[in-house]
Amino acid sequence: MKKNPRIAIYPGTFDPVTNGHLDIMKRSLKLFDRLVVAVALNPKKNPMFSVGERVGFIKSAAKGWKNFEVHPFDNLLVDCAVEHQATVIIKGLRAVSDFEFELQMGLMNRNLKEEIETLFMIPSLEYSFLSSSFVKEIARHRGNVAKLAPKHVANELKKNLK
Repeated sequence: MKKNPRIAIYPGTFDPVTNGHLDIMKRSLKLFDRLVVAVALNPKKNPMFSVGERVGFIKSAAKGWKNFEVHPFDNLLVDCAVEHQATVIIKGLRAVSDFEFELQMGLMNRNLKEEIETLFMIPSLEYSFLSSSFVKEIARHRGNVAKLAPKHVANELKKNLK
């Protein structure tokens, strides 16, 4: 009897993708048969990079990864999950403040589609402080983000912030 593949979806704005995001992605691939990274358009957040650029950054950083996809989305996350046959939503939690918001979001998603579970993952210790906002702020002040984001992302930040 063939078992259904375990498919997870990892949503976010990823503006820009950080090494912390990539850490969660790599670790998720160890738990699931396929990982779909869903890049939110989310114009309310006033992203620095277009959704196409953000998708491209992730694809470049994950080049060669197996069972891995990246797609933009602008609909309900649970609808995107169904579209990609994902049964689990991956959310990264860095701090208690993240938990409060993500718990509410997870409960709402469960209300909308009870068959989709939410899995909270904590970051590796070296990325526990990291956020896209911090990376952009450091880059804005000409700080070194080489240890915080993939090299091609760090280079694009430098070009965009000159």
